[in-house]
Amino acid sequence: MNVLLIDDHPMVNSGLTSYLEETGRFTVSGKATSLEQAKQFIETTAASLEANFPAFIILDILLGEENGLDFLPFLDNFCQKNKIPKPPVLVCSVLEEPFRIQAALKMGASGYVSKSGDRNELIDIIDSILNGSTYISNEHSAKVLNSLGTYAKFTKREQEIINLVKNNKSNKQISQKLGISIRTVENHISNIYFKTGARNREDLLRF
Repeated sequence: MNVLLIDDHPMVNSGLTSYLEETGRFTVSGKATSLEQAKQFIETTAASLEANFPAFIILDILLGEENGLDFLPFLDNFCQKNKIPKPPVLVCSVLEEPFRIQAALKMGASGYVSKSGDRNELIDIIDSILNGSTYISNEHSAKVLNSLGTYAKFTKREQEIINLVKNNKSNKQISQKLGISIRTVENHISNIYFKTGARNREDLLRF
């Protein structure tokens, strides 16, 4: 089974590749360190009907200044447009905030695991997802449930960002306007997506 790894840490990619391929069940057919590389891999392998189009994807959130979760709507739209079965995506990240887990699942991820988790459980998790289940650990599930009553209102900063998004400002423009980093803007927008249930900016414009 072909797997695409999307992670900007070479050691993580190397370690996961070795672990997966040693099972004899998986072949890492692609490695991407950015959203552009990941998208190009999907488009190229689909267009050429190559045998290494992924059947499963492992995705990190932190890709330099990029938010890895932005890959999820791209994959969903691409597969729908080209009538290709969508590969399940397992998010594997050092970030464990409940809103990120909730956002990942709402945006189409099939599971969420921590990079600090037990690697020996990874194959069982992949098998569970391939059998149609959605996976988050019991610990993460409890965090998500406990957080649902926490994010009831928008902060002042979130209200400012919502207004700027509705005025068609890019993340870079919002960053410059508010004097904060692009990563901070992305974090606020992820919070807003979680609170509203929006999956992308288009959804947020309707909010």
